[in-house]
Amino acid sequence: MADDARAVPGSLQGRIGPEEWQARVDLAALYRLVALHNWDDGIFTHISMRVPGPEHHFLINPYGLYFEEMTASSLVKVDLDGQIVMPTSYRINPAGFTIHSAIHAARADALCVMHLHTPCGVGVSAQAEGLLPIGQNALIMIPQLAYHEYEGVATNLDERERLVADLGDCNAMLLRNHGTLAVGGSAAHVWTTMFFLERACAQQVAALSAGRANILIAPEAARQTIASQNPREGMAKAGQLGWPGLLRKLDRQAPGYDS
Repeated sequence: MADDARAVPGSLQGRIGPEEWQARVDLAALYRLVALHNWDDGIFTHISMRVPGPEHHFLINPYGLYFEEMTASSLVKVDLDGQIVMPTSYRINPAGFTIHSAIHAARADALCVMHLHTPCGVGVSAQAEGLLPIGQNALIMIPQLAYHEYEGVATNLDERERLVADLGDCNAMLLRNHGTLAVGGSAAHVWTTMFFLERACAQQVAALSAGRANILIAPEAARQTIASQNPREGMAKAGQLGWPGLLRKLDRQAPGYDS
């Protein structure tokens, strides 16, 4: 982390602890990466991050900023009830935090949660068979993929228990008629999980253009082999390996996230 003298005007750098600042930088990077991959949906959908420390505080996007505008300092800190706990001129979307608060409260390992509404993710979430085992990305995701039925815009707090029960110990979920979701212990882990899930959905949409009758399902033996290779652990390791390169990509194409 740069020293305090290099903090830009209006930046929180140097005014908060180094661990929270790093969490803010990582989360802002995720928002910028989503925008860079055209996975954003206007000012909607959310990515949240647990703030290190004993308090159950979390960072989430300010309602009204586009993902390409997100910075470490603009992120809003809230508690598990979605109440803002640090002075800011921004507000949050309560419906957006309903899903995130449920997962953060139930899963100590879910330090970061990402939810998207991409065309291919929503498309596959609305297909009766869900994610099909038709490619390597899908085969890696299926052993760690859960499903949750659509209940409307997530403003009903009662839905949280059902969503958490459906997620179980999985790291990814298709929210039926709604979109995709990934959780993990770091920004790198969540990004890699979502990347594989979104890529699998895009491949399925492309394959189904030939019609369902022409789809080749992967052999059961191959599916079992990949499932036995602990794809969740492999994905976490791959995420850490690829994360520095993603930050270099942001520095070239979308600088300013770390301000």
